[in-house]
Amino acid sequence: MSIKGNFRSLSLLVMDKIKSDIDSGELKPGDRLPSEAELSKQLGVSRATLREALRLLEEEKIVIRRHGVGTFINSRPVFSGGIGELFSVTDAIERQGYKAGTIILRTAFGEPGEEERKRLSLNPGEGVLMVERIRTADGDPVVYCFDRIPAHLVPGGYTAEGESIFNWLESKTGLRIAYAVAHIEPLGYSEKVSNLLRCDKNATLLLLKQIHYDESERPVLYSHNYFRADKIHFHVVRRRL
Repeated sequence: MSIKGNFRSLSLLVMDKIKSDIDSGELKPGDRLPSEAELSKQLGVSRATLREALRLLEEEKIVIRRHGVGTFINSRPVFSGGIGELFSVTDAIERQGYKAGTIILRTAFGEPGEEERKRLSLNPGEGVLMVERIRTADGDPVVYCFDRIPAHLVPGGYTAEGESIFNWLESKTGLRIAYAVAHIEPLGYSEKVSNLLRCDKNATLLLLKQIHYDESERPVLYSHNYFRADKIHFHVVRRRL
């Protein structure tokens, strides 16, 4: 089908056409697009217009361009959205249309380390509840979560299954998480985490260290969430001051 219009509108129309083909199932994740020469001929646009459309699609993580190999339809990200919004992992998975699942690895009470004591403002002798889980999307492991909660808040231990830890904590304590302070770190291969998430040695991880506060500004949850970088698409809105 030939596409008509000016250079800018043509690029956007090409984007819309490729997105439409993805939505209809004509193009599937992992599919390789025809060569630039062939695709520009099919669409009736110049190669410059096509390249601009592919550049924009790459910025949106819709396609992956591999030098010397070709352009491929990217997998739909499991996590997509603004990093400024606080959401549970369950919410993030379900918003993208996947079924969220949980594999519980360990739950135990223990002594906090120095960093945990500091982040959770614990007094000497106070313990923490530690919860380790793998979160899945349609059965595929996508996040490894390591959460610590002051033990006095949840003396009965961790009793949830696949529920959001935000919702579980609120139901057990009556405390609502109001905001979090996050630190983001890119990571390379980790023998433990990469194996749990079934990543190969070339795959990267994104670590979100988050201290969650209740409405009284008390720290109630300290979490390390390790995301598979190939399953995540966060963006940040930056404003000039």
